[in-house]
Parts: sequence; C-alpha cells; structure tokens
Amino acid sequence: MKKIWFFSVLLLLPLFFYQTNTFASTKSRESYKKTGHFFWEVNTKEKLVAITFDDGPHPVFTPQILDILAKYNAKATFFVAGNKVIRFPDIVKQEVKEGHEIANHTFQHLYHNISSAKLSSELEETDKIIQKFTGFKPSLYRPVGGIYNDLIINTAIKNGKEVVLWNQDSRDWADPPVSQICNEITKGVKPGNIILFHDWHGSEFTQTCQTVKALGTILDFLHKEGYKFVTVSELLYRSTQIIPDTFEIYPSKKEKTSHIDLMF
Repeated sequence: MKKIWFFSVLLLLPLFFYQTNTFASTKSRESYKKTGHFFWEVNTKEKLVAITFDDGPHPVFTPQILDILAKYNAKATFFVAGNKVIRFPDIVKQEVKEGHEIANHTFQHLYHNISSAKLSSELEETDKIIQKFTGFKPSLYRPVGGIYNDLIINTAIKNGKEVVLWNQDSRDWADPPVSQICNEITKGVKPGNIILFHDWHGSEFTQTCQTVKALGTILDFLHKEGYKFVTVSELLYRSTQIIPDTFEIYPSKKEKTSHIDLMF
C-alpha cells in the first residue's frame, strides 16, 4: 500500500510543478497594464463601446452579423483565425469594405502549451494572410480563450502587437438561450466596454446560432440607451493617451475627438 502511495505521489509531482510554474508566470490584468500594450476597457463617460467577434470568419453567420451591424451603423472588430481567412477571404474583404476592423487571433486557434516561437509563427502567418487580402497588417491581437501570461504578453509585444481582452462576455460560445446572451451584456454594460462575441459556431455547415439571434436585440437596446459602436482601435485612439506611430488606426482618424483615459 505504501509503495502504491509513493508512486502515486511521484506521478503527480510533475503536474504539481507544471501548475505552480504556470501560475507563477501569470499576473493580474493590473500588473500587465504597466506594459502599455494590454487593454480590456477604456475609462470614459462618453457612451462608446467596442463590439468584437472571435474565431471567424464563418460563411453563414458572419454575413448575417454584418447585415445586423449595418442596420445600426455599428463598426466592429473581428479577431480572425488565419486558417479561416484563407478559406473565406471574400468575407474578410467585405468586413473591411463595410468599415470594420480586422485583428489577429492566431492561425490555428491553439490554446495550451504554446511556445514563444510557435506563437510568433502563428502571429506572423496570420498577419501575412490578413495583409494579403486587406492590404494592411493588423496591430491588435487577442489571445485564444483569453489566456494570457508572461510568455504570451511578452511574445505579442515583441511582435508589435497590442493585446486586447474584454470586460463584457456574452458567453455565446456555450450556446446558451438568446435571453441569457442578451442579459449577460445589457445588465452590466458601461461606457468604454469591450464586448466579446463569437462569429464562428459549430462547423462551416452549421446554419443557425444564438449569437445572430441575440445581436439585434442587444444592439437595439444599446442604441436606445445612446451608445455608439466603434472599433477597438478607434476606442483606444479617441483617448488622451499617446498611440505609437506603428499602431494602425482603423478606420483612419485625423484628430482625436474626445477625452478618454485608457485602462490597459
């Protein structure tokens, strides 16, 4: 019995040290804000929010989402996966044509145990694909699953990226009822929020998703509350902070139009 216990402990030790090391390399959002390249919201009294979509483009849902956004004159930021852009480039071109922003969400949408070299490769490959079809290299990057630590943040910065998370999560990835998605956003939305949705659900053959069903209701509510929907880069640009020369602003702006303090 003692031998079984001893060997069980030996088997669990690597897992313990792995978890400890992972925890030790991950700091709070407040800690990473000191890099000046980490954002999750903007502190402002002006009624601006940034609507964002991850994981697309999707051949069915993204065009439907674009139609809903157009109805409310809403500009959004699409954090796209490079392997999806290759398959559906015309949809990405449509996003840009309609005034939306394209950002980097890695190539293969990898979650765990990613090295700095692999993440750099993922970012570079996706940048090249986006630039091929849109004509510009994105400055914004969102870690897959919202997972961040020293390795991810430092690698992103070395690759010239601004890391963007969110502070309002629709939780649409769990495919909850439409009412729940709507409630997740409308109950706590505030000026300067960055809101998370997903425009890829299921496979490319999936025909319905809760995000599309909920989006119109959410935008209608926010519109009636006086909110304006802007891209993430515009939300950041319309601030009192100095944006680096290498930071791509989309849509392009000549002058700052409001006073906003960044929270990053």
